[in-house]
Amino acid sequence: MSETHVTVVGNVATEVSYGETGGGVPMANFRLGCTERRYDRQRECWVDGETQWLTVTAWRALAVNLIGSLAKGDPVLVSGRLRVREWVDGEVKRTKVEIDARSVGHDLTRGTSAFRWAAGVRGQPPGTAGPAGAQAGGELVPGWIADALEARKASAVASAQAAAAAGERSRVAEGEPEGDEQAALI
Repeated sequence: MSETHVTVVGNVATEVSYGETGGGVPMANFRLGCTERRYDRQRECWVDGETQWLTVTAWRALAVNLIGSLAKGDPVLVSGRLRVREWVDGEVKRTKVEIDARSVGHDLTRGTSAFRWAAGVRGQPPGTAGPAGAQAGGELVPGWIADALEARKASAVASAQAAAAAGERSRVAEGEPEGDEQAALI
């Protein structure tokens, strides 16, 4: 069976999830949304076509590097092996499209990006060090990636707290009782 290799341009639709197999092999995945854009000559404007949704899976060094490099909404290019899985769920035929990624990078037609070497990567120029905090010696996830994960978690907590505070302010502005007042009413 021959393999189909593709390069797809789209946006990261979910946060990158990271894990390891039972054998300790790093693995990461995310959903990718690809929307066709075409020029409508009758209306004289660009219009969006149908959005295709794919699951991107990366392994080993690529998986580790994705954690500190991609965020939800980033425009990216993904190159890898295309897999289309079909199955029957009850009486419904289901299909899932996946890409087993070989390379992932930011789409520089829509922004800029700054490259940094990962620790212990083949092809790294001699005498250069990886990012601060990265240790190549036996550590499965370098420190800078752990730091990036912690920063992402802290950002999510801060966003949730800000949303909760905004909801509290809107309730007070609408005349709803605050915490102690509400407890007294119950």
